[in-house]
Amino acid sequence: MSLLPDLKSPGVMGINSRNGNYIMRYNPRRLFPLVDDKLISKDLAVQNGLPVTELYGVIRMLHDIRKFDQIVESKEDFVLKPVHGSGGNGIMVIGGRSRDRYRTTTGKIVTRDEIAHHMENTLGGQFSLGGQPDQVLVEYRVKFDPVFDHVSYLGVPDIRIIVFKGVPVMAMIRLPTRSSDGKANLHMGGVGAGIDIRTGITTNAVVGTSPMHEHPDTGSPVVGLKIPHWDDMLEIASRCYEITGLGYLGVDLVLDAALGPLILEMNARPGLNIQIANAAGLLPRLHFLEALELDGMSVPDRIALGKEATNRDPREIARMAVA
Repeated sequence: MSLLPDLKSPGVMGINSRNGNYIMRYNPRRLFPLVDDKLISKDLAVQNGLPVTELYGVIRMLHDIRKFDQIVESKEDFVLKPVHGSGGNGIMVIGGRSRDRYRTTTGKIVTRDEIAHHMENTLGGQFSLGGQPDQVLVEYRVKFDPVFDHVSYLGVPDIRIIVFKGVPVMAMIRLPTRSSDGKANLHMGGVGAGIDIRTGITTNAVVGTSPMHEHPDTGSPVVGLKIPHWDDMLEIASRCYEITGLGYLGVDLVLDAALGPLILEMNARPGLNIQIANAAGLLPRLHFLEALELDGMSVPDRIALGKEATNRDPREIARMAVA
């Protein structure tokens, strides 16, 4: 059963509205490299004191592959990620090793030569936006918070927060499943669960457009889950607006068991499935905020405003935005 027909009245945003009224209007193209290039994003976040996954090294060119052994010499686990990748494509997660053989978190054994071949493909642009030549990030592997032990299959859940001019307006958590091959990817069959901005508690969940309450692999409830460090995550997401200048932004975070919230990446063209996960449309909240003067507001005030907007009935928000 699709949720989309029921969402038309609250004001679901379509792709044309997103592109024309929000991305083109609030996201200057000159700022896109700040988030499209994960290496630039990471440097920008570090310079501004925001938490990110630790970078072990960068493979920039084919001859740099010889440096790989040195980069991971003391690392039992790590992640290989394209700098310009999207949708989780090209990411290889190594969970253990024995000499020149490595074990991915899905249980597959790969050799040093196979990893080198994967990096060659990444450098050649196989996984990058537009097929452009790319680079490989070698990063810390996140060990997710135990709160997610029973609602995740193999991979690491991530949290997407939509931020409009510094105000967090909608959020969801993406949970890996067997169907998604352990990736937090909704298009591959991952679970999307909407999160109440006010409380950090999941309120609704879907696979595709089908409602659900339990994780399809573990059987554990995915609705009513309290996300730890929620206010910290809202603060981090709000500050991402300040460091990028992008008015309509998707901020993806992970929750590490030891390190807490970490920025995974930022997105200048965040998808629209977050509305399905929340069983609510974005437009009433965005229209409400567009009618207000947001410039100069502090981060705490922006967060409080986001919670207030979420607390209101969508029809009331729509009336206030028009008034």
